[in-house]
Amino acid sequence: MKAALLQMPVTADKAENLAVAEDYICRAAEAGADLAILPEMFCCPYTNASFVQNAEAAGEGVYTAMAEAARRAGLWLVAGSMPERDDTRIYNTSFVFDPTGTCVARHRKMHLFDIDVRGGQRFFESETFTAGDSVTVFDTPFGKLGLCICFDMRFPELARCMALSGAQAIVAPAAFNMTTGPAHWELLFRQRAVDNQLFTLGVAPARDVAGPYVSYGNSLVCSPWGDVMARVGSEPALLLVDVDFSYNDQIRAQLPLLSARRTDVYQLTF
Repeated sequence: MKAALLQMPVTADKAENLAVAEDYICRAAEAGADLAILPEMFCCPYTNASFVQNAEAAGEGVYTAMAEAARRAGLWLVAGSMPERDDTRIYNTSFVFDPTGTCVARHRKMHLFDIDVRGGQRFFESETFTAGDSVTVFDTPFGKLGLCICFDMRFPELARCMALSGAQAIVAPAAFNMTTGPAHWELLFRQRAVDNQLFTLGVAPARDVAGPYVSYGNSLVCSPWGDVMARVGSEPALLLVDVDFSYNDQIRAQLPLLSARRTDVYQLTF
């Protein structure tokens, strides 16, 4: 599977963001990508006020634009995430579209980003969002993929549930900041890859130091051995990576972590 990680810039103009996303998706298709991945909140700034202002229901503008972009490009699209309005609630939601533009999966962020780091970042998504409650995996012609959003990657139980459900890779639209990013971004993606012996793909917005929320960027792909296969910096970028899921089987045969679990003593139920 050839994956395209779309580390695009995000502005306060939703229409501009959609146009930029569509251009990146088109470029990914021209480069031969099978799967394109947008960052968390690719359509609006990462602030609670922007989430409320830009919230839309499934089937409205952002959703429709991404479905059509996937169809025109003829690829699989993990459409980052958007503020999804459902009646009186708002969710941080990622939609997945197949090459016909059909929505095949939806993940609502399960673990809301509520942090208050002394001398660093303070942010409370729960002031706006409602948490999702589903483990999300979906089938593709290349293999089964797990999907989560940003802060979800900090919870090893969720990654393990996706692996036990057959995921060959975990895809995570994300937006780590300049406090958590340098400390934990690479560490988390490498560790989840090692824990579950699968690929991890993290896609963030490009860094805008003048914006209201400064993304760390550094979109990356990690192998089931824990190597960083590819990574960009803070600038806008389109990163293409070939992912061979047979490598998962090789690593699991050499280091049988999943099969060595003591399910007679402990197990996850989900």
